Amino acid sequence: MKRLLVVAVVLAFAVPCLAQTAQPPKPGPEVQKLAYYVGTWKGEGEIKAGSFGPAGKFSSTDTCEWFAGGFHIVCRSEGTGPTGKHTELYIFGYDAEAQAYTYYGIMSEGGSGSSKGSLAGSTWTWLWDGKAAGKPAKYRITQVEVSPTSYTFGIENSVAGGPWTVLMEGKFTKIK
Repeated sequence: MKRLLVVAVVLAFAVPCLAQTAQPPKPGPEVQKLAYYVGTWKGEGEIKAGSFGPAGKFSSTDTCEWFAGGFHIVCRSEGTGPTGKHTELYIFGYDAEAQAYTYYGIMSEGGSGSSKGSLAGSTWTWLWDGKAAGKPAKYRITQVEVSPTSYTFGIENSVAGGPWTVLMEGKFTKIK
């Protein structure tokens, strides 16, 4: 009886080990659309006085690459603007359950944020809720793919249900 019990226990552990290893999940077509961002991008534009601080020009270099597994894009950004040097680390992904693109970023000034995005044709739209001068605000980034190596963008907000106001506009060009 003991021998039969030992054989049963050994088989219980051995059979799953003999089964074929499951293939890792593969990124879907929505995730593949994020490939647009892979590379090094040079950005420039103008910040309007408002929620993002004083008005002035900005420039940045953003380098983006696939994260292991191919489900996320990890980007590092370094730039300058009206308030000085700015560094950011951000991640793009896709939430299949919510059917929305995702963004999460951390900034050298101490801030962090997340947003949900969508893609319609060549236009990416990113939305999130926040505050402006202590009041509830909605934020929107619109990015338009002008070509495989160039996109324009604008950032707007609506404070306490008011009209949308432009906070920042610019253009990014892929340099490698």
